[in-house]
Amino acid sequence: MIEGLPVYIPVVFILTTLFTVGVFAYAIFKSGLDSFAGKLLLNFVVVWLIVQAVLASNGFFQNFSVLPPRTFALGPLPFVVLTVIYLVFFRRFLAKMPLTVLTWIHVIRIPVEIVLLLLFRNTLVPVEMTFEGRNVDILAGITAPIVYFFAFRNGTVNRPLLIGWNLAALASLINIMTIAVLAFPSRFQVLGFEHPNVGVTYFPFIWLPSVIVPIVFFCHAASLWKLFSQRID
Repeated sequence: MIEGLPVYIPVVFILTTLFTVGVFAYAIFKSGLDSFAGKLLLNFVVVWLIVQAVLASNGFFQNFSVLPPRTFALGPLPFVVLTVIYLVFFRRFLAKMPLTVLTWIHVIRIPVEIVLLLLFRNTLVPVEMTFEGRNVDILAGITAPIVYFFAFRNGTVNRPLLIGWNLAALASLINIMTIAVLAFPSRFQVLGFEHPNVGVTYFPFIWLPSVIVPIVFFCHAASLWKLFSQRID
């Protein structure tokens, strides 16, 4: 935990992370937890959650002189690589993932953005990483239930709406990921010099780049693959 930080902030973030993992686990369960792909993905998420917590609690990610930064190289990258592996080798598993769950899970982006704002007000991330700055990702969270309502009405699937929304929300995710990297205290930093992006190197906020963002990315990737490749009535 970060000394001096109000305790409700990490508590809210821990609950948000656990909720995200729980919803993702539910999507895995609906896809077939008895399959190798299902077991691999669920076990990876649980182990990754624990590993990141242990490393962050021991200050592993606070060495800012290492290139590439450990926060990104050993945080989201392995999970992103796993996502690509599933898109290539485990498409049958992805085909069973419920598109409904892959859509409404994005409501978790609302509390995430609120936590980022609170971290900014405690000088742990720059304003550019919040919705008061250059981060519009909260819109993806706000629109998720709206898109869910209109996309799955009357037993049909509004494919164009879901494709457009997923692409826009994915672009928003890439935008904040780029800002986070450029605001990180390294030789490549070009943003947030007054308040660098250091909050995500501490527990539990390390779960943002290493668990929440990769899960959100995985859900977008799986949704778009399903929307472009499958017949969905």
